[in-house]
Amino acid sequence: MQSPGETEPDREPGYEFVQVHITVPGAGLARDMADDLVGSQLAACVQVIGDIGSVYTWDGDIERADESLIIAKTATTRFAALAARVRERHPYEVPQVTATPIVAVDEAYAAWMRSVLGD
Repeated sequence: MQSPGETEPDREPGYEFVQVHITVPGAGLARDMADDLVGSQLAACVQVIGDIGSVYTWDGDIERADESLIIAKTATTRFAALAARVRERHPYEVPQVTATPIVAVDEAYAAWMRSVLGD
């Protein structure tokens, strides 16, 4: 018998889509990366939010950077390929590429995403 919240082996809950956050140094690179991710069908849709401030630790020092935020919607199955593409093109040694499951989505939007991504 399972405890509440426990899942059966090999029956982990999954999400069809994720929202990926990527930070880059500048709006120009963000727009170029957005075009690349959509053009290569690694993302169905990308928003670029410019002029954000990031604070983080690097090599033991507190750093501050002016960046742009990319928010990409994609299929969970495409996350690894999307992350690899970002790492290829990104100037940072360790770029931020994080995914959050999309737990609910309008069916018309989900169908559009599937058609755009070729799924």
